[in-house]
Amino acid sequence: MKRLVVVGNGMAGMACVEQILKYAPMFRITVFGDETHTNYNRVMLSSVLAGEKSADDIVINSREWYRRNEIDLRVGVRIVDVDSVRKTVTGDDGSVTTYDTLLLATGSTAWMPPIKGLDKEGVLTFRTLDDTRELLKRSGPETNAVVIGGGLLGLEAARGLQVQGCRVTVVHLMGTLMERQLDPPGGRFLMAKMKELGIRVVLGKSTTAIRGDRRVTGVEFTDGEHLDANLVVVAAGIRPSVDLGRKAGLTVKRGIVVNDFMETSTPDIFAVGECVEHRGVCYGLVAPLFDQGKVLAATITGRRGPTYEGTVPAAKLKIVGVEMFSAGEIDDDGAEPVRYEDPTLGVYKKVAVRDGKLSGVILVGDTSLSHKYMEW
Repeated sequence: MKRLVVVGNGMAGMACVEQILKYAPMFRITVFGDETHTNYNRVMLSSVLAGEKSADDIVINSREWYRRNEIDLRVGVRIVDVDSVRKTVTGDDGSVTTYDTLLLATGSTAWMPPIKGLDKEGVLTFRTLDDTRELLKRSGPETNAVVIGGGLLGLEAARGLQVQGCRVTVVHLMGTLMERQLDPPGGRFLMAKMKELGIRVVLGKSTTAIRGDRRVTGVEFTDGEHLDANLVVVAAGIRPSVDLGRKAGLTVKRGIVVNDFMETSTPDIFAVGECVEHRGVCYGLVAPLFDQGKVLAATITGRRGPTYEGTVPAAKLKIVGVEMFSAGEIDDDGAEPVRYEDPTLGVYKKVAVRDGKLSGVILVGDTSLSHKYMEW
């Protein structure tokens, strides 16, 4: 039986393995994860931070699942090198493991902008379960938190911290919150919702430095202004983790380049999830990862046929009391926009129609029809 080595124990890699297991057994599977936990739902970390769920609630695959499926799980081991000629992977524990087929599901890492002092005590990211536990430990009424980044993750982090009793300010470089998913009017409606929750929002500010000696005492902006803080969360975006792809000699642009069958440029090496680039696009959301996994499972088990055609991007804010949904092309110049606004109820809706077909949608304040819009 061939040996399949999976690098990455996250949602994308394990969703793909689940699909592979549906076919007749043909692999002995070894999974490496640099975190010390089993596979969990990263999307639900904001619910853990807000106290709505526990860490146990978001586990996807228990250790029993790995045992039942005869998967050799090696957590807490980071793969640091790939030799595509000898077909081996090397761990930071010194282990060398051979493979017949390699699946890279290395995901992404938090992007750290060029800000001085990011190494100070009290500066954290919000990407992992360990990050979330550390934020919970540091939260409370005495905590003055600044979240750098007004995107999906930043706003969810801000709300979670505020629920835990922190005073929270969101600092965003752009003039619109979630500018990739919202137009300026939608951003204003969302900003009003955040303020209603008691979260301060500062737009158009570029952070240049973290103040303090060893511990953070505040953040400083390019215009000379500053904010006091004893906790800073950097949520300024993500970058695909492609180092192993480069070491394996794969074609890498922004992500590890794959074709419609999820094949890389090297035979017997495949990639899935946030680390890949397909038709010039890197996806940082969950739905595309599952679509990719189904195609890859068919390809990797010798049933090459189904293709991945791309996924319509969609985002939903997971904050109790704030409804926001966005999908498709929201800035389609060739599309005709149709808008509805009700400032009293805090409801903003916009659809973009091109050639009689829906090409994009924004919903703030009322997302009850999001599934229907997504179908369209």
